[in-house]
Amino acid sequence: MAIEATKRANMRRASLRSIVSLLIGSKEPPMASQAAMGFFTDTSICIGCKACEIACKQWNQLPASEPLWTGSSYDNTGQLSATTWRHVQFIERIERPDIPLLQPVPALMSGSQSTALPFFNSDRWLMQSDVCKHCANAPCLEACPTGSIIRTEFDTVYVQQDICNGCGYCVVACPFGVIARDQYGDRKAHKCTLCYDRLKDGFEPACAKACPTDSIQFGEVEQLKAHARERLGMLHERGVKEAQLYGVDDSILDGGLNSFFLLLDQPEVYNLPQNPQRPSNNVIPASLWTIVAAAVMGLFGIFIFKK
Repeated sequence: MAIEATKRANMRRASLRSIVSLLIGSKEPPMASQAAMGFFTDTSICIGCKACEIACKQWNQLPASEPLWTGSSYDNTGQLSATTWRHVQFIERIERPDIPLLQPVPALMSGSQSTALPFFNSDRWLMQSDVCKHCANAPCLEACPTGSIIRTEFDTVYVQQDICNGCGYCVVACPFGVIARDQYGDRKAHKCTLCYDRLKDGFEPACAKACPTDSIQFGEVEQLKAHARERLGMLHERGVKEAQLYGVDDSILDGGLNSFFLLLDQPEVYNLPQNPQRPSNNVIPASLWTIVAAAVMGLFGIFIFKK
């Protein structure tokens, strides 16, 4: 009898806890705060091996995309998409000289001193492993009407697939063209999760783990920023004056990026906007102009009807 009474008492307490949880929310303690985590991608040591692309697809079980031959680049991925969360860009900077590769025989016999083969030229390939920037103040998060896009305890931007309704507002809000809808699958928005499932178990993201040159570095954002500035100073001392950091400055999107880059040319060359715009900044001006236009049309209508 005592055992039965104890069971009934425990059931009553469990039911009471359930009711309280429904009314005022769960009383479980919040998750411990974590330092903001992110990526530092050093394009000066990227070799374009695409190991990060493969590791990302393999770990996240993303389908392989059909390779494309554009005729203008060796980049067969093209861009980030709903099924490609890491994309290694091949930016060929080729300058064709005006001299022929082989001197004609008469020129060689006449003792011409002109250079026949352009051994020293300015040709180069710029390579960059592009990824979601995990903005400190993410426009996609602001635009999401369902609350499916959240910030995790690691300060990363995460899309909850069970809540996303595929409206696409986040797609047009992202100034980097990162997030995309899966048009051939579930039609929901997808992007890099910064391997959230690996972070919870204390592992680094798959792309950073697979990078053979440490071009992709993972860690606490503030420590990575300090390292990025040191690396930039080192390159400037070595004469690489065109090197610059992108996303470290907090002026970008009012807080900076948690995944930032060291570039060897202007951001536009890497398909990165120099000054990315936040769509929400246009809401108030657009609303004011709408009100003004409505007032003008209303006054015009009153004037016409009076006549």
